[in-house]
Amino acid sequence: MNILIVNNTPIPATKYGGTERIIWWLGRELNRLGHKVTYLVGEGSTCPFAKVLIYDPAVDINQQVPDDIDVVHFQFQVSGFTKKPYIVTVHNNPGGVQLDVNSVFVSANHAQRHGSTVFVHNAIDTSDYQKPNLNNKRSHTHFLAKAAWRVKNVKGAIDVATMSGNKLVVLGGTRLNLKMGLRFTPNLNVRFKGMVGDEAKSVVMNGSKALLFPVLWHEPFGIAIVESLYFGCPVFGTPYGSLPELVPAEVGLLSASKSELAAGLKNVESFNKQYCHQYAADNFSIGKMAKEYLALYERVLNGQVLNSVKPELINHDQPKYLPWNN
Repeated sequence: MNILIVNNTPIPATKYGGTERIIWWLGRELNRLGHKVTYLVGEGSTCPFAKVLIYDPAVDINQQVPDDIDVVHFQFQVSGFTKKPYIVTVHNNPGGVQLDVNSVFVSANHAQRHGSTVFVHNAIDTSDYQKPNLNNKRSHTHFLAKAAWRVKNVKGAIDVATMSGNKLVVLGGTRLNLKMGLRFTPNLNVRFKGMVGDEAKSVVMNGSKALLFPVLWHEPFGIAIVESLYFGCPVFGTPYGSLPELVPAEVGLLSASKSELAAGLKNVESFNKQYCHQYAADNFSIGKMAKEYLALYERVLNGQVLNSVKPELINHDQPKYLPWNN
């Protein structure tokens, strides 16, 4: 199959970049499986295993898709595309807009909130990470997300770590943040590593007792969850969005109460690191994700639409921040 993957940002992602990393891993796996992969992506992109074309938002998308492509995989909503069979992965919470009939979501909860049943779980390509060391002594907890986004709730993670007597390493943020108004974190129990790549993340997660992930929104997926579980780290987070689907009781604790999460974190040794690792490896492999996308490509190549009606957010009456209690 000749597959075109389209996104409006550059690849590869060197540090932060969830969508960019997913499409890189997906393209590489499809290439391994014998398919021809082309990227239509942002300026400055390079790739050793696929042809790269540069996406121009000012030009009609139909004109940018080569004639020899079989199927197009968009990573953002498009309008007026008719040249080839296509699907559209929805990576975010797009609000109240009506989505393309061939939209694919990244978790069952993400799909259900938009009146759909079509989803493919994200995955990680473990070849980009260090090997997990499941027997070493763990000295800290970690937070992995763009800390500047208030819905990611780094403050809540700091509170849970402090209340449970644990150190916290923040991956994805800095102590002084001027981007979202003046925010300074004086707590010296917390270390900030800024935006980091997979190698640096691997080092931190190999020494971590747990991921603290108390998000205040309906998380569509959360790659950090799978990365952390792969390194044997159970997840302590809020019961919102995809988290109940991704974090069964054997691999973590979900609560909207910081004191409940802190109490649970004091018993973190009750979780089995090997089980967490195997759960992530079994359920969120890049091979599984590629296979599921190939099945969707086949459906649109056979003339089917993925959703009977255009998906749209069902419940518009959502608070900006979901509850977070003491």
